[in-house]
Amino acid sequence: MMHPDNTRPVFGPKTLLYIEKDMANYLARKDVIPILIPEIDDYSVFCNLLSQMDGFIFQGGTDLAPETYNEKPIGRWRGDRKRDLYELKILDYAITHDKPIFAICRGLQLLNAYCGGTLYQDIETQVKTNVEHRNAKNYDTIAHEIIFTGESFLSELYSHSPRHHVNTIHHQAIKDLGTNLKVLAKSKEDGIIEAISLKNRKKPKVIGVQWHPEFSYNLGGLIIKGEPLYDYFLTHCK
Repeated sequence: MMHPDNTRPVFGPKTLLYIEKDMANYLARKDVIPILIPEIDDYSVFCNLLSQMDGFIFQGGTDLAPETYNEKPIGRWRGDRKRDLYELKILDYAITHDKPIFAICRGLQLLNAYCGGTLYQDIETQVKTNVEHRNAKNYDTIAHEIIFTGESFLSELYSHSPRHHVNTIHHQAIKDLGTNLKVLAKSKEDGIIEAISLKNRKKPKVIGVQWHPEFSYNLGGLIIKGEPLYDYFLTHCK
């Protein structure tokens, strides 16, 4: 979401919704059409649109507002409450209608907040760690190792590799895990939660990852591929 900004030369007083190009390329396949869900004021029309979707992906972006998980901002981390409310409506519809969900980065954090969990507003100031989880300059070219939990289906998806590295582009992370959520993966060195799912299935339809699988091509074989995760999500959609 890009909110009204009169210093912007185009559509300054308007709200813009967008999808990032790598994400669009990651999602688009034969017989698979990624659709950006617009913010529609008429709720009945909005729900009618949602009813036609086979699955939902929540992409990365702006921080969650601390108010979304009942905290007050620390420092300058204010987040985007308006986007939170918009996406929470979609998330609630998807969960109550048992739709597949693939939540990425901010999406994982949104899923945790929806389930009553909280976030570290800023890893650097709230967590003692030597792991660099975000670098604004190097962006999706930094990585760290993760470990899968004992019963994680991710172990099966990525069984071909003895070690698992992911890109890392986040300065916020799960603090208190939400109700009915299961941890699938953690950062190996500092234990920060890197993947979650709802507990209701052995092969969960609702999953979230802290890394960006749509950017995985930038580091090639140095990190796990993004396609297995998306293939898994599509099996539920189909």
